[in-house]
Amino acid sequence: MSNGVAVPSAKQITNVTFEPYDERVIRRVLVVDDSRAQRRVLVATLSRLGFDVVEAGSGSLALQIARSSDIDLVISDWMMPEMDGLELCRQFRDIPRDHYGYFILLTSKSEKGAVAQGLDIGADDFLNKPVNPEELRARISAGERILRMERELFEKNRLVIETLDKISGLYDALDRDLIEARKMQQALVRDRLLDFGRAEVALLLKPCGHVGGDLVGAFDLGDGRIAVYGIDVSGHGVASALLTARLAGYLSGGAPAQNIAFVPDADGAYVPQPPAQVALALNRLMLSEVKSDLYFTLTLAYVDLRTGEVVMTQCGHPHPAVMNARGDVGFHGAGGLPIGLIVDASYDNTHLMLQPGDRLLLYSDGFTECLGSLGEELEEVGLARILRKNVELESSEFVEALVWDLDDFKGDTDFSDDLSCAVVTYRGSTPAK
Repeated sequence: MSNGVAVPSAKQITNVTFEPYDERVIRRVLVVDDSRAQRRVLVATLSRLGFDVVEAGSGSLALQIARSSDIDLVISDWMMPEMDGLELCRQFRDIPRDHYGYFILLTSKSEKGAVAQGLDIGADDFLNKPVNPEELRARISAGERILRMERELFEKNRLVIETLDKISGLYDALDRDLIEARKMQQALVRDRLLDFGRAEVALLLKPCGHVGGDLVGAFDLGDGRIAVYGIDVSGHGVASALLTARLAGYLSGGAPAQNIAFVPDADGAYVPQPPAQVALALNRLMLSEVKSDLYFTLTLAYVDLRTGEVVMTQCGHPHPAVMNARGDVGFHGAGGLPIGLIVDASYDNTHLMLQPGDRLLLYSDGFTECLGSLGEELEEVGLARILRKNVELESSEFVEALVWDLDDFKGDTDFSDDLSCAVVTYRGSTPAK
């Protein structure tokens, strides 16, 4: 006995076992009590259990220690002068810490209201005085289990945050690359307004993401004819964009020898082959060389600038629209199979005539399948309405107005598909000056 306080004997704590010190989550314990005798009891018991014990005779001193050193567990008397255990607990919780600190209040109080008040302040557990060593050990073991779970969760969160930071860095790098890829894809359509004298071609390319799978273009066939095309590759991502870049090379307006639309004749001169034959050549190329799960739809039209005759092949692409100067709209074509799906696919040529003032529109299904604010598709009827609304606009303003009106139709939602179109405005036999 010491000052009327029972000190636990060695026998009482002989059977108490803890993990090796370097594997514990509770290493340093702060004992707070204004009674020196009570502190001696707890310090002796905890020291025999192998803990690093620090003691304080007041709440203010305990806070100084807690702020300057890493304390895993606080065992504090409830009733102390100046600052009681509840206030100490409250201020201890306000100290910035990397890890949670476990807090046990020593009390002779048994009222449920007092215990509830302690829990509300932030205490984790309670011990009645005088402290029983076995109960103390059990309470500390319970605290270790909780702190171990907290440390494991902290470590997992740290790894998650570290991984998210790495992913964020990779995403930022990928985002920068995609922005550059978008610039390069947009460069595939260098000139958005092409003047061929008797006809003018306006081009629109608007991917729904950074990059897309649509492509439009036009090139000179020679002998008073031009070729205009619209392509829609399946998907919207990087793979689709890469395929559009490759297709742009096959339909380049540069040297005829590099354009799949041209073949050498008996004299070695390059002449254009019919649109349906170009589609067959592209289909063979996709299945034999590209060997991708991707496929694409295509409309390829040859326009004779002298007569207004149009020869075109439609390969799964939406039906081309023709609008006259009065605003009357008609849709042409027979559908056809996409390119890159079937080995023995066949394609046909369709003929139609343009009159001076007519417009030929090759567009992707991002227009007709655009969803309105009520979930309805625009379809050909809605597209015809938008075309008529803008019939009097010049070519470049015309294609921009189509996007504005489509944006108004869909409401607040984003475009869910790429948008592309090529608009041929046929002037007639006398070219505009």
